[in-house]
Parts: sequence; structure tokens; C-alpha cells
Amino acid sequence: MILKDPYNRPVSNLRVSLTPKCNLSCIYCHKEGEKSPKDQISAGEIAEVLRVAATFEIRSVKFTGGEPLLRPDLIEIVTSVPRGMESSLTTNGTLLADCASALKDAGLRRVNVSLDSLNPATYKKITGIDRLSDVLAGIDAALDAGLTPVKLNMVVLEGVNDNEIDDFLAYVRGNRNLVLQLIELMHFNDCTYHGDLTGLEDSLASRSKQIITRRMHHRKKYCLDGAEVEVVRPRHNTEFCAFCNRLRVTSDGKLKPCLLRTDNHIDIRGKEGAELEALFQKAVSLREPFYK
Repeated sequence: MILKDPYNRPVSNLRVSLTPKCNLSCIYCHKEGEKSPKDQISAGEIAEVLRVAATFEIRSVKFTGGEPLLRPDLIEIVTSVPRGMESSLTTNGTLLADCASALKDAGLRRVNVSLDSLNPATYKKITGIDRLSDVLAGIDAALDAGLTPVKLNMVVLEGVNDNEIDDFLAYVRGNRNLVLQLIELMHFNDCTYHGDLTGLEDSLASRSKQIITRRMHHRKKYCLDGAEVEVVRPRHNTEFCAFCNRLRVTSDGKLKPCLLRTDNHIDIRGKEGAELEALFQKAVSLREPFYK
């Protein structure tokens, strides 16, 4: 049975935060809306969540953090993904080089790597640490392991890295297994780096040989000169919300119908079987577009 919310939006994707911990300190981080949970959800609890999700025909799961590669039981978690459910992972890439092959062997399909600058000084300014070379090595390892396509998540920060778009286009150009995702900064924690991506998107559109509208969030994909670019604009975006297909699980075990809301979480710690199935249905019934 496919779950649909009151707005007739089917839920087909699950996003699971494995830990609030991270080895970077990015200047724009909103910590997925979590407030330093004491106990993170266990591998066994995650396996049960995924099992129940599969009964509702949820066909993909993305593991996030914090930094999910900090979980020592990550391979066990990836291995627990039910047959027929596609798994992916979002990482900052600093630890990826040493485990990309093992993740692929465990069944992981692909990775998103957060990379906001190709300039070492700017990268350190954004993240607080000098690890750019480790990230680039991690991307290479992911490509070699077949965790593809590797999507590079670049959060565009006004006055910080917005002059690097062409550098990123050159980096992904000609490699069909690299996709650039330009992400509009969501305005959390009074962050001052938000910039409107309208002009950038208009420029990409004018230069593209092909423009594809993806089903998820109705994102636009631009194909130009051997580079594939997606633009993710969740801020004040009614289309983004109208086509959302996700439920979220926080690292402390709560089902979250919407990333931007904090008033309708459902605690699923220790729940299993029919009780957990009922909570999934309740969470979906509470879903509504944040921007209408």
C-alpha cells in the first residue's frame, strides 16, 4: 500500500539521519533541525523502520547526518536495507576514501558529497578545517567503487563561494558520473549568506542544450557543454513543497513529516510491527506543504 497525505502526495522516499555528530563546523549548518539529541537511533531500530517503510512501498532511503560515516555500525545499517529499496548516502567526503568500496559491497547505490568550494582557503573558511584534499580523494574513491552518479552538493553562499560556479562546472564537465547540485541556502540561525539563485538559474537555462524537469520537487536539470547541473531551491518554493515525497527520521528516533516544522514529530523509539506501521500512517496524515 502506497501512503498518500491529505494533499494526495505519495510518500516514496525516506531520509534517515544516523547521527548529529560531524567532524566539520560549516558556517551555515542547521543540523537538520535537531537539538543535540542524547541517544542516537540504533542499527536495529533503523532496520525495523526500513522494513516497515518497504511494506508501504517506500522505494528509496537516503542516510544523512551530521556525518553518517562517523557511525561505526554504518556497514551493518546499509546491509539491513530491504531488497528492492535503493539506498544512498550524503557525506562531507572527508572519510569516504577509506570506505567507499566497502559501502558499495554492502549494497549502497550512490553518494552525495557536500563540497562548497574547490579553493582550499575558502573551503577552510566554510568548514573550519583544512580537509579539501581528503574530500577530493573521497570523490575519486566513490567513482572508482561505482557509487554513481556522485552528486556534488554545493550550497551557494553569497560573497563566499558564489564566484566558483564556473570552476565547479569545469570540474564535473565531461564526466557522466558526476552531477553538480547547486543548493539555495535555507535561512536558518540568522545566516547572512543567503542569495537569490534566480539570476544564476536564468543563466544556466540560457546556456543549456537541454532542460529536464525532475519528478522530485520539480527540480530543473540543466545540460550544458558536457556538465549536468541541478538547482535545488526549497526557500519560499511552492513547487518544491507540492512535489515533496519524503518522510524524515531524526537521529534520536522521531518521524518528521516536514523538515521545516518542529511541532509535529512522532516518537518511534522502541516501536515495531503494527504499532510502528500505525505511526507511519499518522505521520503521513500530518504532512502538508510548508509553502502553499
